Amino acid sequence: MTTLKSVFPNIVKLTLLILVFAGAARAEVRLPSIIGDNMVLQQGVKVRIWGKATAGEKITVTFEKKSVNTVADAQGRWQVWLGPLKAGGPSELTIKGDNVLTVKNVLVGEVWICSGQSNMEWALVNTVNGNEAMAQANYPEIRLFTVEHNTSTSQLDDVKGRWVVTKPEDAAGFSAVGYFFGREIHQQLKIPVGLINTSWGGTPAEAWTALEALRSSVELKPILDRYESSLNALPQTKAAYERALIEWEEKNLYVDGENKGEALGYANPAISTTDWSKMDLPKQFESAGLQLDGVVWFRKVVDVPASWAGKDLVLNLTAIDDYDVTYFNGTKIGSTGRETPNSYIVPRKYAVPGSLVRAGRNVIAVRVFDRAGEGGFGRGGEMSLRLNANDHIALRGDWDYKVELALEPKNPDWGTRPEPVGAANQNSPGVLYNAMLAPLMPFAIRGAIWYQGESNAGRAYQYRTLFPTMIRNWRSAWGYDFPFYFVQLPNWRARQEAPSESDWAELREAQAMTLREANTGMAIAIDVGEGEDLHPRNKLDVGRRLASLALANVYGKAIVPSGPLFDRFVIEGNKVRISFKYGQGLKTRDGGPVKGFAIAGADRKFVWADARIEGDKVVVSSPAILKPAAVRYAWGDNPLVNLYNKAGLPASPFRTDDWPGVTASRR
Repeated sequence: MTTLKSVFPNIVKLTLLILVFAGAARAEVRLPSIIGDNMVLQQGVKVRIWGKATAGEKITVTFEKKSVNTVADAQGRWQVWLGPLKAGGPSELTIKGDNVLTVKNVLVGEVWICSGQSNMEWALVNTVNGNEAMAQANYPEIRLFTVEHNTSTSQLDDVKGRWVVTKPEDAAGFSAVGYFFGREIHQQLKIPVGLINTSWGGTPAEAWTALEALRSSVELKPILDRYESSLNALPQTKAAYERALIEWEEKNLYVDGENKGEALGYANPAISTTDWSKMDLPKQFESAGLQLDGVVWFRKVVDVPASWAGKDLVLNLTAIDDYDVTYFNGTKIGSTGRETPNSYIVPRKYAVPGSLVRAGRNVIAVRVFDRAGEGGFGRGGEMSLRLNANDHIALRGDWDYKVELALEPKNPDWGTRPEPVGAANQNSPGVLYNAMLAPLMPFAIRGAIWYQGESNAGRAYQYRTLFPTMIRNWRSAWGYDFPFYFVQLPNWRARQEAPSESDWAELREAQAMTLREANTGMAIAIDVGEGEDLHPRNKLDVGRRLASLALANVYGKAIVPSGPLFDRFVIEGNKVRISFKYGQGLKTRDGGPVKGFAIAGADRKFVWADARIEGDKVVVSSPAILKPAAVRYAWGDNPLVNLYNKAGLPASPFRTDDWPGVTASRR
């Protein structure tokens, strides 16, 4: 027999379920992550505030004592416009619907997008004097937002990230180029600056461009053709791709095996290292004369102050090629292995529990496994045992090392390495635009800075079309032609003794040609690169040069915005006279003869040229070329150059000819 007593518990459960589902059906007002505590809103223009709510919900947005009302549409979307706003703050932004959200510590100032690949992504702490720059990064009016990596084959409506106030611990991992650029703007203008870093190492420009924009050009069709082909090729599924990758790695790379060194006590602080060798770190095995793949152990004794005993520390090491297991006083404190993409360029940062830290002698041990190619410690970045932003022990210098396992060096066939397809591959056309740019585009910005091109150097002629297409795509999506400033590729690779062809020179030329687009500017970096490193550590000059473009062109400062840019040439008998834009006060940086010019006749065979400065022009000649037809400057991977203007900015590489280059047929 059913009684009220037996039915009552079920009635209670049903009532609770109804209440839960009723609450879920009525969505609260929500904001995208870019609209959050500590954000900076763009001054001088109307700014959009947007989000989601229940369809038909009334929304009131209040900022600086002014309110705007709206109603969420049928899909629950809403937006309002504020301003134009004046620089200042901090203020609070309130959004009231069925619930109330308060966004705190909001500033109004200048907002810039920072985007590109690894040289834009490169962290402040890993630059020249990075520790000092990080320790001094205390600017309450500079706000930083880093977009987390993500991909998508369709446009998303939000990114993952948060605004932070610039403090040493938060600035350390932020884009160094972005930070130095923003710091210069802030110091010169004395107003708040917001920097949004959305970048991803190794990515090509097409990944940052919408598919519909790529479809607008016949020149870019091969990009889409390759993409379509990859979608139709095996492996199709994630599991199949991972199987194929494992098979390739088994054929081309060594796999780490047993940790014999740990069993032998190599991490034990009590073990003697008198039979170990010395290596000045950071350094790669090959540079130290170790021609091997396999395992090498490193140890360093550090003298810790008594005041640090028992306190939590942070161990910072440069990127390690490829994997590592790291110990402190015999206890494992961290490791980086196959689970970490591109582990060979990832700086290590491991927490050291205070329970392991004692006054006086402490031992750090690092087991490094190199699966192929170069191995060891990358040259740039921090190597320290750190208590806080100001107190640390430097770890660069001599370390003891011992080889655990020496293997014959492998030469992997990287060209056959399986690649994921579609959204799984961050290099696929459009996937970064969809996931890391499109969600930001309702947010008002002043402009964008861009450091990319390395991944497109093999298709430099195509970049002549791709790069301007990308810029126009961004501007169209944002709804206005904002300033777009970019970094010309620096010098890299071995220096050639004779004039030579170069894909990097052709990519620099494609970048310079993009200056035909209105409201663009190029920071010349031909003097800040490092021949042996794709990631030059001097990001300060790059950031400052980008800032010079903005300060001169956007903010009206009376400064020279750029180094000399090729303007025109005139052949005068056996000489060629070169004119420049921004060529006032031409000089050589070292006070010596002008270097870096080559000259050729109709046979297209270049020889190094004699060059001399005459006012704001350079006259080029060679006794070997009686009838010159073309001149080139800084045309090569890593050219030796020294031509500057009065502002101390380097001249851009250029050529006067249009003879087909090495990438002319690559698409």
